[in-house]
Amino acid sequence: MKFICNTADLSDACQNVSRAASGKTAIPAIEGILITTGQNTLTLTGYDLEMGITTQIPSNVEENGSIVLNAHMLSDILRRLPGDTVSLESDSRQIAIIKSGEVKYQLIGINAEDYPELPSVSNGYPVKIDQALLKDMIRKTIFAVAVKDSKAVHTGIKFEIGNNSIRLVAVDGVRLAIRNETINYSDEELSFVVPAKTLSEVVKLMSEEGGEVNIGVGKRHIIFELEGYSIISRLLDGEFLKYEAAIPSVSNTVVKVNTRSLLESIDRTSLIITDRLKSPVKCVFKEGVIDISSVTSIGSANDKIPAEIQGEDCTIGFNNRLMLEALRVCDTDEIRLLLVGSTKPILICPPEGESFIFLVLPVRLKNED
Repeated sequence: MKFICNTADLSDACQNVSRAASGKTAIPAIEGILITTGQNTLTLTGYDLEMGITTQIPSNVEENGSIVLNAHMLSDILRRLPGDTVSLESDSRQIAIIKSGEVKYQLIGINAEDYPELPSVSNGYPVKIDQALLKDMIRKTIFAVAVKDSKAVHTGIKFEIGNNSIRLVAVDGVRLAIRNETINYSDEELSFVVPAKTLSEVVKLMSEEGGEVNIGVGKRHIIFELEGYSIISRLLDGEFLKYEAAIPSVSNTVVKVNTRSLLESIDRTSLIITDRLKSPVKCVFKEGVIDISSVTSIGSANDKIPAEIQGEDCTIGFNNRLMLEALRVCDTDEIRLLLVGSTKPILICPPEGESFIFLVLPVRLKNED
């Protein structure tokens, strides 16, 4: 194999596909990037047996072939090359020579035949969605994905697509995030769970200029196509939480409050809370004011902010980190808080409609014991 191509193009492509390459594993081939030549193109592939990323870049191909080179090493080399162009050639012994300017590297590669074949999504259901919209929907749900869970299915985001609508749902046992939107889709209703890791990589590849994401949904795998990249991933199996039952159907207290004011107030009163000194933030909703406070062994903090409160007075405690993470992805000037009581979940919604719904479980306050 022998080719010459633009150094920056090859470096950028390797940086991106290498994120799908595996770390240290019993299968050395998947620690690498598969490089395959075509007609004036290079195809680059990273694959860790769960997620794969592929792309093509233009190249002056002098001799066709393929090789697997260590992803970490290759990416580091390309990032430091001085020349605008780079040449790479390999022989039957899988020894690759990389040259750029006066710099020359020799790497021992792996036979491309040892690289596992990526799964295909044949006859998958096609879905098209605006990049900016999908990015926003992922951003507003991925923070609530379970990091460690007895059910692997909760380490991903559930997609529900049908009747010109799309819903993303994430849960982690103490909170729930839902994002709803309208799209142009009238095919069969779909329900599947995508690993959070895959969606993080999809977001990283999105362009600032926007555009569409083409999605193909199969029985076991999903493929995202955007910006010249294809990201294929397995779907997560298992029974996802029946989250609808967790959402209170009625509320005894409805609060409208400025989003930034609430976020900054909780942030201020959280300063005395640490990983070692854990304590809930206490909120008292009464007479047009939210009284926010916290107490730990090193002191206390109190603050008050105005709010429009309808219904019963309510006192509730919650984990400050969970509330702050939800509030930080609210992009409306105001939010609605829906409360049932001190022991029931708090719902965070936009002023009108349900484009997003965040649910946070309360923390029992000591004086309620």
